[in-house]
Amino acid sequence: MSTDNSFRHKTPIEIRFVDIDAFGHVNNANFLTYFEQARINYFDAVVNWDYDLSKRGVIVARTEINYILPVRFGDKIVIYTSCSRLGNKSFDLQYRAFCINDDKEELVADGMTVMVAYNYAEGKAIEIPPDWKKAMERFESSIK
Repeated sequence: MSTDNSFRHKTPIEIRFVDIDAFGHVNNANFLTYFEQARINYFDAVVNWDYDLSKRGVIVARTEINYILPVRFGDKIVIYTSCSRLGNKSFDLQYRAFCINDDKEELVADGMTVMVAYNYAEGKAIEIPPDWKKAMERFESSIK
């Protein structure tokens, strides 16, 4: 089994030719973009954020990525996303990237971002909006 039940959100990623470096595999920096795509899809599906930056949003405070296996052009990958911690102003999103071969999923990278709820107009961190928190708690089977 490729992933546990705490990673219920799945985002397919298309590997573009431009993502490939001189060594013939996906350049490590592209995983930041892949995780960003997964994060946006997670927010669309779970929180239903309206992306009105004049009100409230999120910023990335910290990122970690572990590279396990190379990914090449033509590979099919998916990113599983899970909220592993909900604080007052910040929360953690975990990511697991899998390459799909013959209906088997092989872990190629994993990572985490610390996300901070943010008021763009005032330029400061805010409490996670209660509707977001409730939506993430409802979606996730167990918040650590």
